[in-house]
Amino acid sequence: MTPHEKPSEETVVESAQVRGFVQSKLFNNIFAEGMELVEETATYLDGEGREAAKDLSRSQALAYAAVSMRLTTRLMQIASWLLVLRAVRENEMSYAEAAEDKYRLGKPDTARRAEAEDEEASLPQRLHELRDETRLLYQRISRIDADIFATAQAPVSSGDAAGQLRSLQAAFSNGL
Repeated sequence: MTPHEKPSEETVVESAQVRGFVQSKLFNNIFAEGMELVEETATYLDGEGREAAKDLSRSQALAYAAVSMRLTTRLMQIASWLLVLRAVRENEMSYAEAAEDKYRLGKPDTARRAEAEDEEASLPQRLHELRDETRLLYQRISRIDADIFATAQAPVSSGDAAGQLRSLQAAFSNGL
C-alpha cells in the first residue's frame, strides 16, 4: 500500500484484531512467559546443563547438543515473534509489516527419528522439561499467530459471515 492509498476495510479489521491482541492481558502474560523461558533456558544451558553434559557419553553429548540447538532455535523464534508484536503495540511496526511471511512462525519440526528419541531419553531431566515447556509455548503461539493473522491469508468477501464476524471482533477488541 502506498502512502496515498486508503487502507481497505479488511486491512483495518485485521489491524484492529492484532492491535486488540497486543494490548491484551493475554499478550502481556505470554510475553512475560516467553521471555522468562528464554532466560531460564539460557541460564540452564550456560550453567547446570553445561556441567551435566560433561558427564554424558559421546553419543549422549551429541544428542544433548542436538536438543539444545532445537530448543534455542525454537526459543529464538518465540522471542522474535513476541518482539515483533510488541513493536506493533508500541507503534514501531505496522500491522502490514508484522503480517509479512518473514515474521510468521515456521512450522514445528515434527520429523523425529526413533533412535534419536531413545538417545534423548538418557539426557538430563531439566533439559526435557525445558524442551517440553518450549514446545507447548510454541504450539500456543502458533495457534494465536494463525488466528490473528488468518485474515491476511484468507480471501475476504465483504458479505460473507466470516468477514462480518471479523468486523465484530475488531469492533469489540477496540473497546476492551
